[in-house]
Amino acid sequence: MHLWSIVAIVLLIINLWTMLRFWQDKHRAVQRRRRIPESDLLGLAIIGGTPGALIARQIFRHKTRKQPFATYLLLIGVVQLGLLVGALYPL
Repeated sequence: MHLWSIVAIVLLIINLWTMLRFWQDKHRAVQRRRRIPESDLLGLAIIGGTPGALIARQIFRHKTRKQPFATYLLLIGVVQLGLLVGALYPL
């Protein structure tokens, strides 16, 4: 299997896991149960789950206005995008 195929599969799994954790947190919030720490959700974004986190926020209408969480998530996304552009188009 080609390296990029493996990377794509790993990123897909991370993003699906991230979306699942956002759904679980939303479900727990509605039931007033123990929540998933924001640091865990942001950690998933840091390791590549940012697209899944952004999609899950919209689908589940969860943490869309929560500050500073929303700012941190967008900052993580901007840094990752910058790293990706830098890797694809080195100077």
